[in-house]
Amino acid sequence: MVKTFEWGILGPGNIARRFATDLKNLPEAKLAAVGSRSVERASAFAAEFGADRAYGSYEELAADPDVDAIYVATPHPFHREHTLLCLEHGRAVLCEKPMGINERQVRDMVDCARAQDVFLMEAMWTRFLPVIVRVREWLQDGAIGDVRMLSADFGFRTGWNPQGRLLNLDLAGGALLDVGVYVVALAAMVLGDSPVEVQASAHIGETGVDEQTAMLLRYADGALAVLSCAVRTRTPQEARIQGTEGSIYIPDFWHATSAVLQVGDAEPVGFEGPVGYHYEAAEVMSCLASGDTESATMSLDESIAVARMLEEARSIVGLSYPMERAK
Repeated sequence: MVKTFEWGILGPGNIARRFATDLKNLPEAKLAAVGSRSVERASAFAAEFGADRAYGSYEELAADPDVDAIYVATPHPFHREHTLLCLEHGRAVLCEKPMGINERQVRDMVDCARAQDVFLMEAMWTRFLPVIVRVREWLQDGAIGDVRMLSADFGFRTGWNPQGRLLNLDLAGGALLDVGVYVVALAAMVLGDSPVEVQASAHIGETGVDEQTAMLLRYADGALAVLSCAVRTRTPQEARIQGTEGSIYIPDFWHATSAVLQVGDAEPVGFEGPVGYHYEAAEVMSCLASGDTESATMSLDESIAVARMLEEARSIVGLSYPMERAK
């Protein structure tokens, strides 16, 4: 019999609920354990999703020898601490994005994973959706020629809640880390993770976080990525990739259900596919089955580079977080 892959969830919040729901799409996987700072909260989540074990501390979850991988789903200021805890106990980790609030944190996590020879991957779920897989194939096949420009935006209008995660400086709030990570990761996928120049401009709101930010990445061959993100402004949330021979359009790119390839005057070619967090979970499981400690599709070096670009943009617009200034 094939052993069922046992997942643990560290931090049973809203995004963990979506992950647990989608995990049911993988018959070879199950949610086995949940860790929270409250055993009551962990027990309620475990009961809702059929997990066998509920722990009232993150340490107990990390120490569970039967857990094959842990999904770290706490707010991003705590990703480093909780990921290191799991890695040091030998548990494979899928860490919610952004992996850390800055490059140093991400490097600490990557260094630990590599030193312990334990699997680690940033949970960039978009990268593994069937539509984005097809987009990557189009790009790799040279369907639109040489890519010259990418434009992508991800903005929404959150309600006014200065104490909430999105607008709270003490919780590393703002557009760049919450949704800017999507557009920067897309640029890394399409154009590479080493632009020669990063430009940025932002509106810093009254709570001290970036309510909206625009970025321009320039690459050595002259290609450009024009990116924007916002938490107080609704935008189309689309991506367009322009090449020398054609273009690719991806509506709602961050949870893409369709994409359109246009080459010259030929009829457009469309592709549609489902969405879900189980695709990134399947990637983790596939890597572990093959003995890999990193994903080639969402590499740790790329996660470091994405963190570096986000930090550089924050530096340009003058945004830092209290936890950074205290160190």
